[in-house]
Amino acid sequence: MLLLDTHVLVWVDEGNPRLGREATQTINKALASGQLGVASISFWEIAMLVRKNLLVRKNRLDIQIELDVWRRELLQNGLLEIPLQGSTALRAGQLRTFHGDPADRMIVATALEYPATLVTADNKILDWGGLHQKIDASL
Repeated sequence: MLLLDTHVLVWVDEGNPRLGREATQTINKALASGQLGVASISFWEIAMLVRKNLLVRKNRLDIQIELDVWRRELLQNGLLEIPLQGSTALRAGQLRTFHGDPADRMIVATALEYPATLVTADNKILDWGGLHQKIDASL
């Protein structure tokens, strides 16, 4: 299973050139084999940022349709949504030496619990030694 970090989900959807060639190929293979997922917390994270108008104002995200329609289309195209389990939430709270961002903690814990390889360009996650199955999305 390949798990997309929130920003990588957005990059894939918008065809952002920050997504590297190797990462794109790996993501496309995972999607074709039904093994591409996203943690449900990523949809919450996007909704919160859009609600606060942070992403739109900073030109980091421009979703032209309602978020529920956007999510449904992603899932209909083969993306798997991995729901947050209680055990995952507990694990997220117990990650030692990991930074405090709650969404990042939930995504990393989902990758660890599932288990899945996380695709991210977040240096805080890439540099953290507690997650061994990770791919740098910029490569």
